[in-house]
Amino acid sequence: MYIKRFIIPALLFFTLKTTAQQNIQDSIAFERIKLSKNNMFVLGAWAGANIIQGSISAGNATGNDHYFHQMNAYWNVANLALAGLGLLSAKKGLTKHYTLAENITEQHKIEKILLLNTGLDVAYIVTGLYLKERGNRLNHDQPVGYGNSLLLQGGFLLVFDIIQYASHRRNGKLLEQSMGNLQLGPTLNGVGLTYQLR
Repeated sequence: MYIKRFIIPALLFFTLKTTAQQNIQDSIAFERIKLSKNNMFVLGAWAGANIIQGSISAGNATGNDHYFHQMNAYWNVANLALAGLGLLSAKKGLTKHYTLAENITEQHKIEKILLLNTGLDVAYIVTGLYLKERGNRLNHDQPVGYGNSLLLQGGFLLVFDIIQYASHRRNGKLLEQSMGNLQLGPTLNGVGLTYQLR
């Protein structure tokens, strides 16, 4: 009788503890996927607007304006494809339950990708400045137009990726706080990891 009184509350406590931990992990994963999904909608809308506007305006413009609109349309075909792939990935992610280790891995992965993208965005802007300067120096419309396009697209992506990183970083801090409840310590059989509810 004494064993039942001890085991049942212990099992109930362990079940509640495990459920609470899973809820935290699921909510962090859900927020990460929701952020990614919303960001891909923004990227897709930007890409669609640029493809339509660039295609129409390139046919009606001359000189470096023609090349500016042409590059905007070309560039955003790739952005539209990336947005589509991102939305498919988010849809798959919503059906999955993430362990703490998987959450940590996915959170670090998205943050690293966004930091890498930010570096690439700066490279696009620098390339745009170079093309524009070269086109002006050589009095050639194509590099000037392409350079202006890279300045616009790189500038948009830089702001977009910084905002995304800040949003995902806030979510990452929630994950780190939940990890603060984890404690690693010695047990009779070696080392154990425990989670404390607060």
